[in-house]
Amino acid sequence: MALLRRRRRSLVGGETYRDADHALMPIPPTGGLVSAQLRNVEGRPLPGVTVAVIETEGLRRVVTESVTDPFGFYTAAVPSGTYTLRAGLGGYTTLTRDIIVGRGDHAALGALTMSADQGSTRPSPGEWVIDDAHSRLGFVARHIALSRVYGQFTRFRGSIQIAEDIEDSSIDVVIDAASIETHNAQRDAHLRSQDFLAVDEHPQLQFSSTRFVVRSGNSWTIDGELSIRGRTNDVRLDTTYLGTQSWNGTRIGATATTSLHREHFTLNWQQMVARGIPVVGSTIQIHLDVQAVLQL
Repeated sequence: MALLRRRRRSLVGGETYRDADHALMPIPPTGGLVSAQLRNVEGRPLPGVTVAVIETEGLRRVVTESVTDPFGFYTAAVPSGTYTLRAGLGGYTTLTRDIIVGRGDHAALGALTMSADQGSTRPSPGEWVIDDAHSRLGFVARHIALSRVYGQFTRFRGSIQIAEDIEDSSIDVVIDAASIETHNAQRDAHLRSQDFLAVDEHPQLQFSSTRFVVRSGNSWTIDGELSIRGRTNDVRLDTTYLGTQSWNGTRIGATATTSLHREHFTLNWQQMVARGIPVVGSTIQIHLDVQAVLQL
């Protein structure tokens, strides 16, 4: 069976990698390989690009789909035939290439440049106030290692200050701790008690950003400080900017995720069931859907 072998190549900034004798992937006897590296216009590799190989005839089905590695590389084995390669990443214009893959062949596309979608990569500078009616601050916790409990905070307010240089932007959010809701009155009362949020003593949760970083396209990292129950810890939000729309004003949207460890915020209440399994898992997954309106 033939093997695809890497050659020495130049990368961004003059860096190189050596792997001349290392087999990347075996070529199937009835098919071939497709490979490419996805980059931005500055020549930097783009990780996390979704790349699909699609039949060009018949049902035009997706034969294979995966994402580029941390260095922007993509490799897939496919049956011989004629295809369209489609690469997509939020904040970038979708890229397509027609390819022919022969038996035992390697369709090496080399470096492919993806252009930024200027309509979605940057919000306009100014103050954007979070619209709580069209936003959601949700969380997910494990229950006795069997299922997930889904909840949210229903009352909150906040603003996003977008600077001319996006990395100078900031976010401040205040959440009403007593507004926690998991669709179970008994459980919600327990979460508001001294065992968890202690809302009588600590009525608010607060988040203030300390750093904005644009990773690629519409993928941002927002670092900040989250205060729960009088304890403040660093939090990193993996954020996807969804673009701008005009509806009852000018609006932006974003989603964000992070993980919190309850012990970091003195939320230490715990009970065990059989075999030492905790009633409530120590890690809480946070999922945010935010819509904000530009202030004129």
